[in-house]
Amino acid sequence: MALDWLGPLMFVGALFLLAIGYPVAFSLGATALLFTLIGMAVGTFDPILWSAMPEQIFGIMKNFTLLAIPYFIFIGSMLEKSGIAENLLETMGILFGRVRGGLAIAVILVGALLAATTGVVAATVVAMGLISLPTMLRYGYDRSLAAGVITASGTLGQIIPPSVVLVVLGDQLGVSVGDLFMGSLIPGLLMTTAFLIHVLVIANIRPDLAPPLPAEVRKAPGLGMRVLKVMIPPILLIFMILGSIFFGIATPTEAGAVGCLGAIALASANHQLTWTSLQEVCDVTLRTTCMVVFILIGSKAFSLVFRGLGGERLVREWFTNLPGGAIGFLIISMAIVFILGFFIDFFEIVFIVVPMFVPIAQQFNLDLVWFGVILGANMQTSFLTPPFGFALFYLRGVAPPEVRTEEIYQGAIPFIILQLIVMVLLILFPGIVSFLPSLKL
Repeated sequence: MALDWLGPLMFVGALFLLAIGYPVAFSLGATALLFTLIGMAVGTFDPILWSAMPEQIFGIMKNFTLLAIPYFIFIGSMLEKSGIAENLLETMGILFGRVRGGLAIAVILVGALLAATTGVVAATVVAMGLISLPTMLRYGYDRSLAAGVITASGTLGQIIPPSVVLVVLGDQLGVSVGDLFMGSLIPGLLMTTAFLIHVLVIANIRPDLAPPLPAEVRKAPGLGMRVLKVMIPPILLIFMILGSIFFGIATPTEAGAVGCLGAIALASANHQLTWTSLQEVCDVTLRTTCMVVFILIGSKAFSLVFRGLGGERLVREWFTNLPGGAIGFLIISMAIVFILGFFIDFFEIVFIVVPMFVPIAQQFNLDLVWFGVILGANMQTSFLTPPFGFALFYLRGVAPPEVRTEEIYQGAIPFIILQLIVMVLLILFPGIVSFLPSLKL
């Protein structure tokens, strides 16, 4: 094998370690160390390149943008404790209960609202799985449809801002996270609308799959006041976070800090704020943030060695020589991300693959904000694609025993197709992404 292929072989080696279940950060770091020794042995790698590693690590620690990650994770965990999801689902379920598929519509709308306040998929899927799935099954919903609606609605947190994946993408692409948030808002709403239309069509073609709630269940005195009461808090929190970003009052990191205070206030208002719950939320935030930072450190080591072995140059040459130019690059890169989503999660895709795409996208003069939103929409499917779709695992963990795993997988397939259709629309009509960022003063 030619020595030029040591870089691509390093990439394959990292994917192999991930596939056998080795932790992401250590897979990247171990691959970097192993191929450093191989490169030194064959004379293609200069170990002096490792002297840049301390500066890379300090660069991670000083990155103000990445500070938004623990803030948004804290918001999601705190809102999970606040009871806001339960109140929203109960009230929206009654409000839309008279419509065929009304419960599913309520789940999608609540998923969108929670996405716009937390951006954390796990919290949304688990909350809706615990609260809404037993209710949907009790009133005759098809198991696959119910599971698909819950898992797909939970993934809206990937594309509707504020989103942790968009924060990480902004860092890796070198673009403003605020611009990514603004650019992804309309695509997120478009994705939500696609889910709603799908449910309405299915419910009208096959009423037995998604029946309306019985009349006695829909009776709720003072429903209008109840709707206002459960809707105002999350809308205020959304405005605090997204409004402060879109109107230029705060950076995404500062808005995340404000959102944390808002989430604590909501938990307190619902009498769910205790020292125990606060400790649990802080523990989840600390663990997840540490995981992200260690993955970043591992990815920096991986990128350093990959570049030193000439892998980046080889990949750039391969992509730039593809037929079709920028279109060919888009098709191949999106296909790679989609296929990888079957086996690894979005963090791994962002830190391993995206850095290879950035110089090529710049060479083709692609708008990196637009490219980042498309990547986010594509990586949203990684939560639903079997066998390792994390949203499927989250729901499996809280679903009743009568819901089979294959039914959860089957329910996700139509929503994967819808996500891909929306992604194609974003590619064909870039104005969907660029419209809001173009309005920024």
